[in-house]
Amino acid sequence: MALRRILSFNKRLISTPSNSVAGFASFSSKSNPYIVKVGIPEFLNGVGKGVEQHAEKLESEFGDFQKLLVARTIKLKRLGLKCQERKLILKYAHKYRLGLWRPRAEPVKS
Repeated sequence: MALRRILSFNKRLISTPSNSVAGFASFSSKSNPYIVKVGIPEFLNGVGKGVEQHAEKLESEFGDFQKLLVARTIKLKRLGLKCQERKLILKYAHKYRLGLWRPRAEPVKS
């Protein structure tokens, strides 16, 4: 049993590329830029759940999508967004910054 483990571990060491460490995935803290241009309306439509109705208000206040990504909750509260809407926007903005989520390129059919 122990010999089988050693042999399987050696096979994994041989099969991994020389520039990577065995057993560890190669992750990067930088997110890749997306091909599809995302603005504030596209982002809010991707989030859904009623936050897309605030697109004009946020567009006039922030103007740039990058400014919305770093917005704080107090700024959104002063614009009159409800707590649940602020939480959704901030949650998806954080995911977008990390590269874990992006809005769909085409609208979702209902």
